[in-house]
Amino acid sequence: MIRSYLSEQLGEVPGWLAFNLGFILLIALPVMLAVAIVIWWERKIWAAAQMRKGPNVVGPFGLLQSFADGLKVFLKETIIPSSANRGIFLLAPAITFTVALIAWAVVPFDAGHVLADVNVGLLYLFAVSSLGVYGIIMSGWASNSKYPFLGGLRSAAQMVSYEVSIGFVIVTVVLFTASWLHGAEAGVLSANAARAGCATGHREAYNLSTLICAQQGSLFGMFSANLLNPLLFPMGVIFFISALAETNRPPFDLPEAESELVAGYQVEYSSMSFALFWLGEYANVLLMCTMVAILFLGGWLPPVDWAPLYMLPGILWLFTKIAFVFFVMGWVKATVPRYRYDQLMRLGWKVFLPISLAWVFVVSGFLVVSGGFGKLV
Repeated sequence: MIRSYLSEQLGEVPGWLAFNLGFILLIALPVMLAVAIVIWWERKIWAAAQMRKGPNVVGPFGLLQSFADGLKVFLKETIIPSSANRGIFLLAPAITFTVALIAWAVVPFDAGHVLADVNVGLLYLFAVSSLGVYGIIMSGWASNSKYPFLGGLRSAAQMVSYEVSIGFVIVTVVLFTASWLHGAEAGVLSANAARAGCATGHREAYNLSTLICAQQGSLFGMFSANLLNPLLFPMGVIFFISALAETNRPPFDLPEAESELVAGYQVEYSSMSFALFWLGEYANVLLMCTMVAILFLGGWLPPVDWAPLYMLPGILWLFTKIAFVFFVMGWVKATVPRYRYDQLMRLGWKVFLPISLAWVFVVSGFLVVSGGFGKLV
């Protein structure tokens, strides 16, 4: 309706541009605000783990601490090392920040509430989440310093190692989604499919909205979460741990290990260039939390396929699940010691890769034997 109104007032092309620009801002600005909030919340989680109060001075409950930190960084001088490659040095944080934002274009916040509802949304997310490493590699090389260079190399090796496992995990989820699509075509749907916006408009198995709808009542016709599926629970655990490594989160924050590399690829950065790395990192963390929520926790669906629960907006269920996954990430950061680099590589190549590859055959075999409808009843 809004798009039609803008097209009538401004013309077809300007109206389309104005509508999409408004939608982009409606996503990008809340994401940046959410980054400030989750940084505050994560510091509160660390403080609770160490029996401290955490941020509690700037604003009510310390809520404005992140904004104060941002203002402080903004007012600092941008220093570029004399031996650095100036162009690439400044481009690297911009790439990291931009890539972190464009990934949100295909994220469905509720039924029909998505900027680009494309059939290959899952592949788009997988590809874009892999591009963040380029900003880190460029910053490490352009700084012309040993510590940033080592941090960039570590990050590249780390991301490649765990993207392989994430790829196989995604295959298992897509197999279940494809089997659900066959059932949906035959009329096998939840009684609450219309309430969830899942009764019609089923797309390809790589479409994120379809991935969410496939989880509705998927276990015993009651629970709407792939994580509760015995065949997908191990994949959910592997995906979560791989997401920690993919986003350089503890205990896998080797690219910026302060005891070895001072701050890794960020050593030579200051002022807003450093802040862009910070914003990009936490936007990627939120994106990975969202991917966990969509792939394994049912996205905008309530956890139990019960009609009264659909009275709450789907976006509230999605945000609740994202907040839960982020809390677990903060919990891990506060309690789990950092891995050695050889342990990190071993976990990715010798543990996660063979398990996830074998699980693709296990899930495929189950779907063939069970008739291909992917419902555990």
